[in-house]
Amino acid sequence: MVPTYRRALIVGAGLGLSAALARLLAAEGLSVALAARNTEKLQDLAAETGAALHVCDATDAGAVEALFARLEPALGGSPDVVIYNASARLRGSIADLDPAAVARALSVTALGGFHVAQAAARRMQPQRHGAILFTGASASVKGFSESAPFAMGKFALRGLAQSLSRELQPNGIHVAHVVVDGAIRSAARPDPEDRPDATLDPAAIAKTYLALLRQDRSAWSDEVAVRPWVERF
Repeated sequence: MVPTYRRALIVGAGLGLSAALARLLAAEGLSVALAARNTEKLQDLAAETGAALHVCDATDAGAVEALFARLEPALGGSPDVVIYNASARLRGSIADLDPAAVARALSVTALGGFHVAQAAARRMQPQRHGAILFTGASASVKGFSESAPFAMGKFALRGLAQSLSRELQPNGIHVAHVVVDGAIRSAARPDPEDRPDATLDPAAIAKTYLALLRQDRSAWSDEVAVRPWVERF
């Protein structure tokens, strides 16, 4: 059986992949809510998609719970699709990294995912219905030099997704982790002229999320990797 979804929440929303997801889900007829620490940059996207904007710091458990409480009347019910896109990159030599800054980066990339998933699961479990999708990166499976905080956070997020898929999927909640293994295309980062499609088209990535949502529950995926055709493994 293929589940039917009606309401989506994207946490850590921005103008790249999140925007592509908002456009696609809205086109599919879902009501969409976008949450971010700063929503000013999302005004045009909200007008385009009809999405509701909500200010929220995902590292604050109370703020996340308040977000979900606001969403229920705003969307006509709790979101049955929740996508966690927030992350924080912090580069530097292990000898020079500021521990406080590392803790903050881990909170955004991983702990925020826990807060959001917990709030979503509490509402989805009684309904035995829903989907929680996490956005991963190359760093989810391979840590790069001088990028320890990002690798730590993304590894933790992947572990969270794996654990929740085993716990929640038998209760009808689809949990999946998407490894975005490559650079995402943007106006500031177009494809090189001599290497077309060398970066990931955010609209194409969004279609992979939609494909996950359309999976029959007899054959759910709990992880999928997307990468450009020229990307080296």
